[in-house]
Amino acid sequence: MVGGNFHGGHQEGGDQEGMRRRRGCGCSCTKNDFLPEESFQSIGNYLQALKETPMRFKDRLLTRSLDSTELHEIKSRSDHEMKKNLTWWDLIWFGIGAVIGAGIFVLTGLEAKEHAGPAVVLSYVVSGVSAMLSVFCYTEFAVEIPVAGGSFAYLRVELGDFMAFIAAGNIILEYVIGGAAVARSWTSYFATLCNHKPDDFRIIAHSLPEDYGHLDPISVFVCAAICVLAVLSTKGSSRFNYVASIIHVVVILFIIVAGLAKADTKNYADFSPNGARGIFVASAVLFFAYIGFDAVATMAEETRNPARDIPIGLVGSMSITTIAYCLMAVTLCLMVPYKKIDEDAPFSVAFETVGWGWAKYVVAAGALKGMTTVLLVSAVGQARYLTHIARTHMMPPWLAHVNERTGTPVNATIVMLAATAIVGFFTKLDILSNLLSISTLFIFMLVALALLVRRYYVSGITTQENRVKLIMCIVAILGSSIATAVFWGTADEDSWLGYVITIPLWFCATLALKLLVPQARDPKLWGVPLVPWLPSASILINIFLLGSIDKKSFIRFAAWTGFLLVYYFLFGLHASYDTAKASGENKVEDGLKNVEEGAVPSRNGS
Repeated sequence: MVGGNFHGGHQEGGDQEGMRRRRGCGCSCTKNDFLPEESFQSIGNYLQALKETPMRFKDRLLTRSLDSTELHEIKSRSDHEMKKNLTWWDLIWFGIGAVIGAGIFVLTGLEAKEHAGPAVVLSYVVSGVSAMLSVFCYTEFAVEIPVAGGSFAYLRVELGDFMAFIAAGNIILEYVIGGAAVARSWTSYFATLCNHKPDDFRIIAHSLPEDYGHLDPISVFVCAAICVLAVLSTKGSSRFNYVASIIHVVVILFIIVAGLAKADTKNYADFSPNGARGIFVASAVLFFAYIGFDAVATMAEETRNPARDIPIGLVGSMSITTIAYCLMAVTLCLMVPYKKIDEDAPFSVAFETVGWGWAKYVVAAGALKGMTTVLLVSAVGQARYLTHIARTHMMPPWLAHVNERTGTPVNATIVMLAATAIVGFFTKLDILSNLLSISTLFIFMLVALALLVRRYYVSGITTQENRVKLIMCIVAILGSSIATAVFWGTADEDSWLGYVITIPLWFCATLALKLLVPQARDPKLWGVPLVPWLPSASILINIFLLGSIDKKSFIRFAAWTGFLLVYYFLFGLHASYDTAKASGENKVEDGLKNVEEGAVPSRNGS
């Protein structure tokens, strides 16, 4: 064991005693519920831990978790089991409920008007393809590692603790910002239902910056109500969700059928006013509309038959959602000229514009239903992410507690929704949607990368030569994808020379991975087809879409990542290091971890 002066039996005993105290106290709020690790038991211990930061960071950087560790030991730190009572039917409706909300009902109008025009339907196709590629990657992981941690757990297993933590911080940001954006959109459609403008229900604080001065108290009340429902029961939340989602689907069908009855093909005369750039810029923002399906992956721990239910639930719900989005986008732009689309409540106002004023109430009510289910599923998913992160002690272990009676992570749910309510109270939607897309595209890229590592690298099976080839191919795939995004974000629209270099380089790198590196593992239950092409394409598209997001959003993203690093090196690193050593999570073998348990030698591999 790598360690310093105080990493002997005292530390292990101290950490295990801290865990026992925490388990015994349930929902109390003592110091040991937040910092039970040996490094935080005294000033001297903490200073010693800070001195050992380089060694500890190296350990955590190289440490890759075990499938079985995530499935058994880490999960057991929540005191009580989550109840396994979800089926594929629940997951499909959770997927629909999670995704169809503020994105389609608000951002469609915004992006059609400002960037894509009627070609916004193509923006949805691009985003949908990217999301579906990510769904496949998530599904293989969720079937084989069915735990509440979702992508955090998958990245811990394949890319190590440090990359998992950076992703975890962005997962938390994704959920808080996503929930806040939906909560603010809820206010917009509620105002439409009451024949008011959204700002009629907001408090305008002139002393605050414009982007943060439209205070939204209704969004806070909505978050509080969702919190109560999410805490009480996952199965109860599921029943509420699919009843509300069925009503929501009926409203969507009404919008499509009734809207097409008022279609005017002249509105499609200027189909793509800003060309390909407008389509892809809109696509990067509209990726927001597909966010939510990853929340379904976090429910794997509560699914009765993950191998069957998760693929049906994830792929089924994403297919339904993509078709619905494209049809709704076509309908909106056929009803009214794209320049006249209302940015706050596009579908409601569109019906009013064509003379069906009564229909706007149906649309507004349906939108409210959809946004309510999005908030609910988001609340359920984000709490489970935070629970699993806290199980590793990268976040305070108090957040990992699962209530014995309800079988839900009460502490994590309350904390996440409180943060969501605060952000939603202050921040405007356009800021939220851009920043959210960066976090999500970054995480989805990492999951696709982790899948390549999972298939092609297994300690003890992959040779040193093949490992070097794998690293070179992955570096080339990432490098060519980043170059494509940079060229897209900086070059003139008519310039194409850069793509002639970057796209063939990506293709050759992926082909080299396919031909030169044997797969070291076959999926045990359900596998992504067309490996390495599909995950490699997911990496390329996700990074490419990042090139369409504005500079200010990247600055905010960098500031958040900087904050994460400060927290990690002062607290998260030392807490997770102590916990891993006390529990004997992963044993060192040749400086790396032989972590792939039950690895199945590939038919293609060595």
